[in-house]
Amino acid sequence: MASELKRIIDQVSREKGLDRDILVSALEEAIKSAVKKRYGAGLDLDVSFNENDGEIEVFQYRTVVEDVQDPDLEISLDEALELDSESELGDSIGIQMDISSLGRIAAQSARQVIIQKMKSAERDLVYDEFKDREGEIVNGIVQRFERGNVIVNLGRTEAILPRSEQIPSEGYRRGDRVKGYILEVRKSSRDPQVVLSRTHPQFLVKLFEVEVPEIAEGVVQIMGVAREPGSRAKIAVSSSASDVDPVGACVGMRGSRVQAVVQELRGEKIDIIPWNPDPAKYVYNALAPAECSRVIVDEAAEALEVIVPDDQLSLAIGRQGQNVRLAARLMGWKIDVKSETRYAHLQDPDYCTLLQVPEMTENIADRIYNQGTTSLVLLAQADPEILAAEANLNRELTASLVKGAREIIEKEEAETVDGSSVTSEDAGDGKTGEEPVESD
Repeated sequence: MASELKRIIDQVSREKGLDRDILVSALEEAIKSAVKKRYGAGLDLDVSFNENDGEIEVFQYRTVVEDVQDPDLEISLDEALELDSESELGDSIGIQMDISSLGRIAAQSARQVIIQKMKSAERDLVYDEFKDREGEIVNGIVQRFERGNVIVNLGRTEAILPRSEQIPSEGYRRGDRVKGYILEVRKSSRDPQVVLSRTHPQFLVKLFEVEVPEIAEGVVQIMGVAREPGSRAKIAVSSSASDVDPVGACVGMRGSRVQAVVQELRGEKIDIIPWNPDPAKYVYNALAPAECSRVIVDEAAEALEVIVPDDQLSLAIGRQGQNVRLAARLMGWKIDVKSETRYAHLQDPDYCTLLQVPEMTENIADRIYNQGTTSLVLLAQADPEILAAEANLNRELTASLVKGAREIIEKEEAETVDGSSVTSEDAGDGKTGEEPVESD
């Protein structure tokens, strides 16, 4: 039995990768807990594992006293002298206990303590192994599913791929191989400690580092990343070597490198653009494949007004605004895209007066302006039915716009009249604002 216990300790230590001393300590603590549960919680015990014999030794310590009040902690001098002829009052006497009679309940208690200790030690090992690996990519196998989260087997431990970190268009089956970006390593007693992500922008960066040697070597740098996982992404790259094309390095021969990343991301489209320190030139690249006519830079507000040809407007904005949204996220600047026609309209003061009307938008103003209603005055004079037909607008909307234009003009005229009447009253009372001068 003694050699069997020693063999089990060695086997568990080897298979679980746990420190042997930790297991021995857990075993000693478990036996102490079991003895106290069987013979009394107040016992003063010393439990140790004898490496030579492979046995657990338990000693109960009691203090030598004249009058015993607590048999669990005290022993009479007479009894002590029988055990040790040199015993004196106040000495602590240790008596080895026979633990062979520990019952089933005590054995279960010992087993539970050992299991808890092992799990705790395993958690500490996992944390120590992965805490410095945040930001790395790992490979695993889909183990099971829990409330939409994917549990991934990494070999030594399990990781969790939360629903929020999964690419929306992806599906997983048990046994699938999956790559993940280590987002967080946490000390947890219940949930998996390693948290993975496939939606984080840095996951895209790490995939390119694997596929593009120039990035791993530091010759090509990724200067910015913006993703809408599963749909589209933009990365900006630059090169520290004049003879290395950063975009070409990332694309690879016949697109092999970027296609490997796209395949891993299940078809996510990736735009690779050259980075530029000049915001105006940078946004030209960021809005590709759309072409830009001109860029107005407001560095203080970190805002860009980008003018594009009319036929490039929808391309620059992208489906549901995705292209310009990703470009703005990539640069960290606000980007306002306008067509050349819209920009030309905004330079006309009369067009700007149309925008003062309630319910008026730039799109509606463009329609009205293009059909000949080019000012607030002309709008106030327009026939709502004719305007609705010519500008292809709703009849009730045009009636509201015409009414709003008339109200603005009437308000302006009233303010002008009020200002004129005050001036005329001041002039009619004969006062000039100067004191009269007497003549000799």
